[in-house]
Amino acid sequence: MQKKLIAGLGVALSATLLASCTGYTAGAPTLGAAGPSVVAQNLSQPTGGQPLTQDSVINVAKKDTPGVVQITNEQVQLNQLGRGQTVPAGVGTGIVIDNRGDILTNDHVIRGAQKLLVTTANGGKEYPATLVGADVRTDLAVIRVQGAHLTPLPLGNSNKLQVGQWVVAIGNALALPGGPTVTAGVVSALDRTVQEPAPGQQSGSGGPFLFDVIQTSAPINPGNSGGPLVDLNGNVVGINTLGAGMAEPGVQSQGIGFAIAINTARKIAQELITQGHVTYAFLGVGTVGNTPALAQQYGLPAVPGAAVVDVAPGSPAAQAGIQPKDVITQIGSTKIQSTSDVQRALTSDTPGQQVTVTWVQVGTGQTVTKTVTLGRTTS
Repeated sequence: MQKKLIAGLGVALSATLLASCTGYTAGAPTLGAAGPSVVAQNLSQPTGGQPLTQDSVINVAKKDTPGVVQITNEQVQLNQLGRGQTVPAGVGTGIVIDNRGDILTNDHVIRGAQKLLVTTANGGKEYPATLVGADVRTDLAVIRVQGAHLTPLPLGNSNKLQVGQWVVAIGNALALPGGPTVTAGVVSALDRTVQEPAPGQQSGSGGPFLFDVIQTSAPINPGNSGGPLVDLNGNVVGINTLGAGMAEPGVQSQGIGFAIAINTARKIAQELITQGHVTYAFLGVGTVGNTPALAQQYGLPAVPGAAVVDVAPGSPAAQAGIQPKDVITQIGSTKIQSTSDVQRALTSDTPGQQVTVTWVQVGTGQTVTKTVTLGRTTS
């Protein structure tokens, strides 16, 4: 029953096939049916922020492009003679975040690299880069270049974003020559939970779940991964990470891309820079947001919260008595309405901290509250 629950809830979590946005340079890129992005003139802002004009997008592009870099992931491959040679395995994007030459990007952009090359947008200068740290769980990484005198981008506050607000995506779409491309769209939704492709795959699922994700209609293509999603002031509000593929076999999704909220990315980047890895508070549960439909189908308690899919043996959750199909409703002071809330609560807490966890038991329907000492896990 537990395996059936996991499989069923996994389908409910990820009905849309997602594609990571690393552009591969082997051969010329194949352009799809979607034409170039068109920025309309004098469009009013749907919700919040500034009105969108052609000049506003031009100003954002001029202001932020110098802080956007191309990242080439080079790996050793065997040639026809059986000898190893370093060749480009993929191209992505990164943003400069400080005066030391630290660059924030996606983990899947740099994963497996034997050599990393950074190319600046202005002048196309090329620099070798070293890995500072990477975190598979959030698909974020920091690399560093020396002596490049790069321009840091201003980081905004993603908590202030509103659905309908205009945003601009900058990145090396399809690894096309000539520098970064610029596309515009709106914030389509906030606080999304999406599952990435499995490591080594360019589409599908099976990889880590990303939480607190911004959905945008700004076109995000292969090569955009790790690039900035910015507001009309030029402040980075997200890290472009995924584009939706087929909604179902033969049906291509339109205008659906995902970016990691910068408030999440900023904290991860800080830890990667200071200690080379990320330390997380650990409860030991896998969850999915509970809905009336899921509750009815799987016999879950019919309450808002995060339904427990599995519990790690010996974890703080297991010691507290939490079981699969229970529904967690509160962790500390955070009311739990979704899986993102669980992740957010644990991210704000620290390993070894004691927190109260409230859940509704499957079967009995009883509400239980216990104090749990959080464990520790690292990236």
